Amino acid sequence: MKADKRFLAQPKEFWANVRTISQTVGYTKRGVGRVSVPTLEEIRRAFQTLKLTTTHIAADDGRLTKFGELLFAYFTHRAKSLNDFARTQLMNKDEAAIEFERLKESINSKCPLPMNKQKGEKRKFNFLTCMVNMLVEANIGNVPCNYDPHGLTTVTRNGVPFRTLSRRVDGAFPSIVNPVAIWEIKEYYYTTTFGSRVADGVYETLVDGMELEELKAVSNRKIYHILFVDAYYTWWDLGRSYLCRLVDILHMGFVDEVIFGREVLKRLPKLAKEWKTQYKQLKATSKEPINGGDIANKSKEVEE
Repeated sequence: MKADKRFLAQPKEFWANVRTISQTVGYTKRGVGRVSVPTLEEIRRAFQTLKLTTTHIAADDGRLTKFGELLFAYFTHRAKSLNDFARTQLMNKDEAAIEFERLKESINSKCPLPMNKQKGEKRKFNFLTCMVNMLVEANIGNVPCNYDPHGLTTVTRNGVPFRTLSRRVDGAFPSIVNPVAIWEIKEYYYTTTFGSRVADGVYETLVDGMELEELKAVSNRKIYHILFVDAYYTWWDLGRSYLCRLVDILHMGFVDEVIFGREVLKRLPKLAKEWKTQYKQLKATSKEPINGGDIANKSKEVEE
């Protein structure tokens, strides 16, 4: 899922209203099982409780302002994109296993295929991570890729570190030094509750996106930031409000795409080919190291 361009250039005040309305009115209605669109009356009641005005959203007679029209257009788009698209793409563990096995049989892969950290019967491949790795490998040819970064992403200027991100990501192309693209993967097939670990994953993506925004502002350097998520029960049955937050983050420009479940099968091959083209262009023109190594392998050993 890519952002709707209508909402990409909105000021921070717009997102302050989106968050306040979503939090006070609610992202969903109990018993409905879908993401909802707030009504003007619900917004008015919520803002009255907070002792806030709604004159910037609508006049007393109910006529929406330009700002109000845009707000309701966004809430409608968010609900439709999640209810009609994301929900249909999310897989459960059995569906993900089938897609993984099918892909594994069709691709002669040499990339890492990691296992999850569960025990006993739950000890399986990380289905989504493995599919991401295989699809990237199949579409970049002999170009290098770091499928398991052990260090922080670093961008250089004149051969020295210029910005280094705060968190490790789940993948970097071609490496964590001056990458073309980085990605994070949030797959929770065996989670039974929507706990703090899952919620924290949303905000971690936000932090990464804010750092990348600052990097682009000071250097005009663009790094593609992709988020992959899957597990129908965790994200849809338990975490629809957090899916709304992901769509908000997407339209705030802190992530370039959010790829839901089986969407990875059609979308990622196209992305990987685009990254490969950009890598070749950078390698031919950039004076900075494009193919850097994993600069933090040793630090990982110390931490462990």
